Amino acid sequence: MAELYDGVDLELDRAHSARMYDYYLGGTTNFPADREAAGRAVEIFPSVRAAAQINRRFMHRSTRLLARSGMTQFLDIGTGIPTSPNLHEVVQAERPEARVVYTDNDPIVLAHARALLQSHPAGRTAYLQADVTDPAALLAAPELLRTLDLTRPVALSLNALLHFVPDDRGAHAVVERLKAALPSGSTLAVTHATPDFDPEAIARLASTYRAAGTAGQARTRAEIARFFDGWELLEPGITPTQRWCPDAEELAAEATDRQASCYAGVARKP
Repeated sequence: MAELYDGVDLELDRAHSARMYDYYLGGTTNFPADREAAGRAVEIFPSVRAAAQINRRFMHRSTRLLARSGMTQFLDIGTGIPTSPNLHEVVQAERPEARVVYTDNDPIVLAHARALLQSHPAGRTAYLQADVTDPAALLAAPELLRTLDLTRPVALSLNALLHFVPDDRGAHAVVERLKAALPSGSTLAVTHATPDFDPEAIARLASTYRAAGTAGQARTRAEIARFFDGWELLEPGITPTQRWCPDAEELAAEATDRQASCYAGVARKP
């Protein structure tokens, strides 16, 4: 039976990808259905916890570098359960005036959204419940329009999200719609699971997610590159996630491409 918390139906009887991700990161905002599905995923792909950590470190690095390059507006779609430091904390440590909008379609993220709203006084954050497969509604949301100026560059983050949007739900069309709404100078950051390094394990992992009620599609490097069409990739291009501008923390982790089984890239709109 689904339960209610602060008026939000948490759907505790089914696994959610955000709560499974929280489990991989060692969080506590997960429930029996999530842990059961995550446990099966770990059995099939033991590196899934490492992959989650690798992805998180990429988010920190790429966000920090974009903030240092002058970006002050960020749209993070598929936010997940708050885990400090959150994106706005990383951004506002560099640019206190930065504005950040978070979105997710998992009901539990809404229940914890207050953790995403602790903005630096000079900046602003907002949260909206939205589904990336309805980009028109997302872009028209009052919470977004009150926070971001879409006539000025926006850093769009689609980290660990698009592999949950299979082709039959229009993944590439969704991304093109989001890209078209942003002005010149905007950026797009993507991390995406791939079968390129361990195809059998990733295929079984996708089947596990589907059995738990979550659609998914790992994509090859060439398929992921399509999401950046028309935009200029920043160095070092599309790489295994841990190889994208690694810092001392990432180098110390000594993660392999197979452990990550994920590509990352950041591009700028001409």
